[in-house]
Amino acid sequence: MSEFNEFDQQGSVPERNAGSIISHAFEMYKGIFLYAIVVMIICIIADTIVQSVTGYNSWGGFRDFRSFNDFDDSSFYKYDYWSGPGAPLYYSFSGILNILLSPLYVGLIYIANKYNSKIGIDFSDLFIGYRQNLGNILIYSLITNIILGISIALCGLPFFFVFPLFFLGYPILLFENATAMDALSKTYNIAKDNYGTFLGTSLLGILISAAGLILCCIGIIVTAPFILAVMYSAYCAYLGKPRQILLNK
Repeated sequence: MSEFNEFDQQGSVPERNAGSIISHAFEMYKGIFLYAIVVMIICIIADTIVQSVTGYNSWGGFRDFRSFNDFDDSSFYKYDYWSGPGAPLYYSFSGILNILLSPLYVGLIYIANKYNSKIGIDFSDLFIGYRQNLGNILIYSLITNIILGISIALCGLPFFFVFPLFFLGYPILLFENATAMDALSKTYNIAKDNYGTFLGTSLLGILISAAGLILCCIGIIVTAPFILAVMYSAYCAYLGKPRQILLNK
């Protein structure tokens, strides 16, 4: 199915600190952001289909806010996002959709490595996750989505402390062709032993990825996938520059 190029070691590697990892991720993202936008467009189209099926408009509630002043008082925080018609069905389908789209996230990480390795990128590279280790990617995504979903349900704050523990999972699944359980174990052990760095890196990555929301929400299309570049850079920092995967045509 695929093999690794033993001699491909060119490319940059950040130091093991949050600043260096984020800086490295910025350099990677500048070279792959067009593919990141494609990923987001695919996700938005898929989400629109889910909304049309469930009858729930996930953005419709924001029409109730007349201005950004509503975000500054308690009106925004009191809004009930979960009680709209079709909301439970939508969020159930949305969770399944996120799992099915997870190979695209892996594909963007693969493209980041090709860019770092100064190798030509093909559009089909975006779909490598559907051709390699698909079962384990889906299982890993299912398990982490359940865990992270529970952490969000607990007032949301635990999410930010749990998320760093799964930060290296997707790169490990891709570059090491690992099983879902091996990826979970490895990312947990590395993040646990370096928790301060992973917590700081993930928080910065999340803040930058969410920054597009201030641009009338449209900017999220450009910024949201940045967190995947951060995952790749963190993998390079702690496990070294991965050898380039060569797909057998």
